[in-house]
Amino acid sequence: MKFPVVLHTDDGLRYGVTVPDLAGCFSAGDDLDDALNSAREAIESHVEILLEDGHDIPKCQPLALHQKNPDYANGVWALVDVPVEKYFGAAEKINITIPKRLLVQIDNCAKASGKSRSGFLADAARHALT
Repeated sequence: MKFPVVLHTDDGLRYGVTVPDLAGCFSAGDDLDDALNSAREAIESHVEILLEDGHDIPKCQPLALHQKNPDYANGVWALVDVPVEKYFGAAEKINITIPKRLLVQIDNCAKASGKSRSGFLADAARHALT
């Protein structure tokens, strides 16, 4: 899942990081790369705690919406990709019944994307959660 982050610096070297879609999620680093790595770790920890406490991961707002917020003026924006699926628990196999026409469409989309049916559906499920 890609989280927008905004970085601020007072000295052009060290950066503070805010994750607008995760209230209370902040980080910092001694340079830009360090700040982004620290942001990834902060997001992972924040998401893990949210899910352990029974909360959902908030849906990320569009970057353009955050950029209009005066609290983030003059910030440097980035997207931090965090594999949050690892916190969803173990995989479970299920059996479902769907109309044949829909299954054909799923298979065609999977083939077009170079994926198996299960891989395509797993990606679609992850996308639906973000």
